[in-house]
Amino acid sequence: MRCLIVADLHYSLPQYDWVMQVADWFDVVIIAGDHLDLSSPVDIRAQSVVVRKYVDLLQAKTRLITCSGNHDLDSRDGNGEKVAGWISGLGQHGIPSDGQSFACEDALFTVCPWWDGPVTRDRVAAQLAADASKRSGVWVWVHHAPPDNSPTSWAGDKYLGDAPLSEWIAEFSPDLVFSGHVHRSPFTKGGSWVDRIGDTWVFNAGHQFGAPPAHIIVDTAEHEAIWLSAAGVQSVRLDQPLTRPVPALRALPAWLTLPDPAAGRNPA
Repeated sequence: MRCLIVADLHYSLPQYDWVMQVADWFDVVIIAGDHLDLSSPVDIRAQSVVVRKYVDLLQAKTRLITCSGNHDLDSRDGNGEKVAGWISGLGQHGIPSDGQSFACEDALFTVCPWWDGPVTRDRVAAQLAADASKRSGVWVWVHHAPPDNSPTSWAGDKYLGDAPLSEWIAEFSPDLVFSGHVHRSPFTKGGSWVDRIGDTWVFNAGHQFGAPPAHIIVDTAEHEAIWLSAAGVQSVRLDQPLTRPVPALRALPAWLTLPDPAAGRNPA
């Protein structure tokens, strides 16, 4: 299974256009939160309408999975906690999103909402506990914030990760966790786009301006993850220990190179 992972697109329409162009090259496209941009002069409700159109188009091309981030919250639930109502509604249209899980090939995906308070946090914990009994092959979590005290949550002067996520990883040991949220982690000294906590691989592509967005490509059959950004290209083998510094990739692997460059679909 080949997956494209992005996050923190923040209403960058050129970045959404790029994801659209390459989407059908992947079995799964994951947008790990922060579709919207609270600092934009465009009203958040208008942003969500535009992004929803992109989501519908992506769904027509491939399997799309998405979770909410802190910029996506547009309402409050009955407990007074902020939620992304517009993302929760995607599940009714066949797009796995906040609070849902689904199986694809040999993988189980658990999609976690951004939690704003103890009630939603406890729901995430219960969701993970329930899915732990369902795992048989690869278990993948989509959770906007990366774990705390990880290079994937290092912002250059402090960690900005999620402490409960660190505890859940220690308890359940998923295979892969895809996140975002901390934009600078892959680009700052002491940070990284990848970490390994026990047997769990954790990823955060980071954020850059313009198209294409910083992105990660994971191929479970090839046991490889590749990070592509304006800062360069790096790769890790998922069937080998993580070593640092993560080596730069000097040439793309054969599985990521199309024989016909005119096809124009190579996401690299």
